[in-house]
Amino acid sequence: MATPTSAAIGDIEEYLRGHERKDLLRLITCGSVDDGKSTLIGRLLYESHLVFEDQLAALEADSARSGTRGGDLDLALLVDGLAAEREQGITIDVAYRFFTTDKRKFIVADTPGHEQYTRNMVTGASTADLAVILVDARKGVLTQTRRHSYLVSLLGIRSVVLAVNKLDLVGYDQGVFDGICREYREFAGELGLTDVTCVPTSALNGDNIVDRSPHTPWYTGPTLMGHLETVVPAGGETAAAEGPFRMPVQYVNRPDSDFRGFSGTIAGGTVRPGDPVRVLPAGTTSTVGRIAGWDGDLAEAVTGQAVTLTLADEIDASRGDLLCAAGEPAAVADRFAAHLVWMAETPLVPGRAYLVKSGTRTVGATVARIDHVVDVNTLERRPGAELGLNAIGHCELVLDQPIAHDPYDGNRHTGGFIVIDRLTRTTVGAGMLRTPLRATGDLHWQAVDVGKAERAAAAGHRPCVVWLTGLSGSGKSTIANLLEKRLHALGKRTYLLDGDNVRHGLCRDLGFGAADRAENIRRVAEVAALMADAGLITIVSFISPFRAERDLARGLVAADEFCEVYVDTPLAVAEARDPKGLYRRARAGEVRDFTGIDSPYEAPERPDVRIDTTACAPEEAVEVLVGKLGEMGVL
Repeated sequence: MATPTSAAIGDIEEYLRGHERKDLLRLITCGSVDDGKSTLIGRLLYESHLVFEDQLAALEADSARSGTRGGDLDLALLVDGLAAEREQGITIDVAYRFFTTDKRKFIVADTPGHEQYTRNMVTGASTADLAVILVDARKGVLTQTRRHSYLVSLLGIRSVVLAVNKLDLVGYDQGVFDGICREYREFAGELGLTDVTCVPTSALNGDNIVDRSPHTPWYTGPTLMGHLETVVPAGGETAAAEGPFRMPVQYVNRPDSDFRGFSGTIAGGTVRPGDPVRVLPAGTTSTVGRIAGWDGDLAEAVTGQAVTLTLADEIDASRGDLLCAAGEPAAVADRFAAHLVWMAETPLVPGRAYLVKSGTRTVGATVARIDHVVDVNTLERRPGAELGLNAIGHCELVLDQPIAHDPYDGNRHTGGFIVIDRLTRTTVGAGMLRTPLRATGDLHWQAVDVGKAERAAAAGHRPCVVWLTGLSGSGKSTIANLLEKRLHALGKRTYLLDGDNVRHGLCRDLGFGAADRAENIRRVAEVAALMADAGLITIVSFISPFRAERDLARGLVAADEFCEVYVDTPLAVAEARDPKGLYRRARAGEVRDFTGIDSPYEAPERPDVRIDTTACAPEEAVEVLVGKLGEMGVL
């Protein structure tokens, strides 16, 4: 085997250095169903000579077996990897492909066109700098074209390529191309998309994809690849890179007593040793000492780099905090106006408790209200009580802790967030922070001289919230009433919050829809927490059918101040009792969204106390609860 010469090695090293220096463009392809998105990406890879021999052999075999071109190469199969995609000839999931040319590196996300996969499209667009929106020349601008364009604008992408595809099927007619471009530019202008480049293409035949097509002599603009190799996209990562320094702290690096650094990926701007920085939300300041990278210390670090920063001062910072340029810090708030894309089958209901993850910080959150739901087909705003799957709404978001943030348009990393289900830990929504509605500096805790400990001492017992949950007719109210009588006889200070009673006052403005029921429980939970702070034993008797609401109530008090009691009564038994006639009316359709009939009840998985009312009389249940309060140290 010949030994490589030093000149050859030098050429290889120079090539690798040149490849390293090339910038990266992230792009997304989107559009209506069967507009040719996968074929377009396949054509880009094929015409750029970026398909290896083994891939080409596999493509030939797949084309013969699953292709749609009568045995000829079906380039869409380079991207459509799922069996269901190949069977149906459509894209379902987001497919990412990396490729490179002499001028640039690319990551392209091929996203589905069907409306039911809108959430998949949002996932792909959330990291893209540019969108290639395809339009079938025979069909023109469709509803899904408008939908995807709206989502692209919502997610901060400002540079768009309109690929008018399948132009071969209309005889490469310039009039068709010009008409579609005019219509699209007019619509895009309403969305604030002004950086639009139109390219006439046939992905199937390769017209104007990599090489200029002889079939469109009237077109003088760039080819698709030519534009992608040279475009400087607006918005997206460019906006963050040109903005002030931001770095969410991912990890506190402390290998020994002599080194303490803060590790993370820079989410905005540039940082150098000696730069003043501010730690948010605490607000403490220091200066950057060192920037430690993979190969040693760096003179500067830019957006997208993963680094470890040391600070000149021993100040407190931990995972979830945000390091910012001291002179241009992010804002800190706990209440926001935000756009929200819902991604779960179970609708979002205002007042229900979720988790929100922004950067590396995770906090509790609720949607206080939905201002409007956006019809992305018409851009019409209409009222809405909840958000269903793939719906987009403008909401008021309330967090249980303040977070540092930037508007999404300025920095998608510090302005974007995901919504997480508290129980399943699955991602159920994605959002964009727009404006803070209340900065943390607007509200302060008023100092008081008499606190919970003093009130508890005066009461002679520790405070506690005893939360009874179960179906209507399970016996909650009976047990709660007897429990208060027993505790009162023991000289304890108590208060009973009953579901029916609070509807006459505190919650008289609420109905019985999902959103109002969630708000009903939220209000009662807040009142119960205030009563615990007052030193009382508070007995709460509510159906409270959803675990998320009960978890919210538990989280408002100390861990040893909450006792969840599951009054476990089978539906058939509760319905047979039917003390208020509600089951009969629900079966007749006179009462809607009735728990156990046409609305679910989520039984506690690990209640502190379970009472089987088919085997335990109310008086016996009271003794069990008194014993439990004794075990907890309340009595």
